[in-house]
Amino acid sequence: MNQASYRSYIETIIHDSIAVKQEILANPELLEQIDRVAQLCVSTYQNGNKVVLAGNGGSAADAQHIAAELVARFEFDRPALPSIALTTDTSALTAIGNDYGYEHLFARQINANTVAGDVFIGLSTSGNSKNIIVAMEAAKARGVVNVGLCGAGGKIPELADYVVGVPSTCTARIQESHIMIGHILCGIIEKAMFAQN
Repeated sequence: MNQASYRSYIETIIHDSIAVKQEILANPELLEQIDRVAQLCVSTYQNGNKVVLAGNGGSAADAQHIAAELVARFEFDRPALPSIALTTDTSALTAIGNDYGYEHLFARQINANTVAGDVFIGLSTSGNSKNIIVAMEAAKARGVVNVGLCGAGGKIPELADYVVGVPSTCTARIQESHIMIGHILCGIIEKAMFAQN
């Protein structure tokens, strides 16, 4: 590739990312669903419960990112909010994977670390991640509310109580929108829980 082709590639990726976000912005039902999920998380915290998240690969990093914003801070200093990314304990992940299989990585932790009234946010760009599907089944059995953060399609929308589906089939574009949506959720939760003058 020469320098001009790199410039063209950069511009194409930025345009493509903006286009997906513009589709989200132009979809009132999807915006309303993001709002509903934010309000769900707020009421979950007001009731003394917590938000847990999981995903694979880049979605694992996004789950950790969102959990960190809730536990630490997002836009201003305030008390910590309980949130766990089920992707961070390598001893648990390898023990569960070895003893029960990869598809049970998150379900086993759901069974250990959640109670009725908690929220589980499962991130899957394909909407078909087996370990997220099994985790949602475990969460439902425990009275944990399931939120599916996915792309366009897959089985997760059939299982989740709330679905935020990014209108794309491109993994990178979906992940870019997932972290934007995660930031929106964190911002609403923070403002609602700790109103600033």
